[in-house]
Amino acid sequence: MKLFKITLLVLISLTILGCGAYSFTGASIPASTKTFQVNYFQNNAILVEPGLDRQFTLALQDLLLNQTNLELVTSNGDLVYEGEITEYRISPTTAQADNTAAQNKLTISVNVRFYNKKNEEDNMEQRFSFFYDYAGDANLVGAQKVTAIEEIFERLTQDIFNATLAKW
Repeated sequence: MKLFKITLLVLISLTILGCGAYSFTGASIPASTKTFQVNYFQNNAILVEPGLDRQFTLALQDLLLNQTNLELVTSNGDLVYEGEITEYRISPTTAQADNTAAQNKLTISVNVRFYNKKNEEDNMEQRFSFFYDYAGDANLVGAQKVTAIEEIFERLTQDIFNATLAKW
């Protein structure tokens, strides 16, 4: 009976330890990669939304912390993300009979430079963009603006993660 318990304990331990290499996020991060840094994303858009640069930098840091086991550092990271917000634009997407917008679109674009110090072949620079549609008679303020920015940032940061670490 004691041998059975020991065998069962060993099998359970091996099963749990074996799952450590699997990632539900699809990230393919080499074991030698331990740290990442996200440099401040400057807002270079023509229309500047105050605080957007800080919000985006934090959103990217949070996603990487939540979807990887990497440690966030302020310098000398194994993986480095940097770039700038290049677009914050509100534009009409459809018109009504009275020449007013039936729907508007908020578009945010970022240019990202990614450096992998462990594998320089992975280094890249790419533009990422996403949008949020809302009613033409609504003003993009308050809770609606917060929701719009959160949804756009969620998509942008996931697209950046996929392009740099999941290779999707």
